[in-house]
Amino acid sequence: MSNGAWDEASGPRDGPPGGRLRRCPRARCATTLRVVARSLPMLAVAVLPCALHAQSAAVDGTVAMSSELVDRGQAMSRDTPVLQGAVSWTSPAGWSLGLAGSTATRSPGRLVEALAQLSRHWSLSSDWQMQTGLLYYRYPGSTRARAYDRTEAALDWSYRDVLTLGLSAIHASGASSHPLRGAADINLHWPLTRQLSLAAGAGMAQSLVAPRRAYHYGHANYGYGDEASVYGYGHAGLSWSDGPWRVELDLLLAGAQTRRQWATQGASPWVATISRSF
Repeated sequence: MSNGAWDEASGPRDGPPGGRLRRCPRARCATTLRVVARSLPMLAVAVLPCALHAQSAAVDGTVAMSSELVDRGQAMSRDTPVLQGAVSWTSPAGWSLGLAGSTATRSPGRLVEALAQLSRHWSLSSDWQMQTGLLYYRYPGSTRARAYDRTEAALDWSYRDVLTLGLSAIHASGASSHPLRGAADINLHWPLTRQLSLAAGAGMAQSLVAPRRAYHYGHANYGYGDEASVYGYGHAGLSWSDGPWRVELDLLLAGAQTRRQWATQGASPWVATISRSF
């Protein structure tokens, strides 16, 4: 669950999700995801210019300003505004290609997050859609931020534009070892009036960075290990939209361990975002 111009609940992943993922051995899956991660940026550069000439395809963009950058409950930036931009191309056959980037307003020439996505969606019925996709996240910042570099294989189901359910298999390329990890999310966007909606979501994920662990005899280990722990996260807020404009205010919800991480980052549990689509 990310807050900003292109998050899992309201961005390109919201489209119809797609077929069943085949299970494979962890080693083979990790190798495949590494290859895909390296190929996505080159694929985007090669395909997007051709896609722009396809008259029947749709090209969309979004620019946004958020009070901070959050990724599945984890604060990825200090309490400083973040400028975000995203562009996506969608074919009539259901294929979608997207690129997004974020930069802190205190250092506007420096990316704090980059994202590439390739997906395919299907309609299951008049109400239900399904989407499968591959996503690559890159955090070109501190050592701690780079620990969240990853590739994800995602499978989503959406009911109209109201409810979205998602499952993700995650290859943590920024960790010192690369076991597959998982995450599950549910997001709700419930209309209250013509322009005002309730926005809420919850999820569980295996952490990409293991928590600090204390040893006996008064000695503590302050490094990060490779053992993944499971944590929960969520948000609740209101979203107002008028044509291409959207404003959202969310209260982030998390356990004690994640809240301590917010305090270390100087992050706020409140996130405000204003965006415009093109």
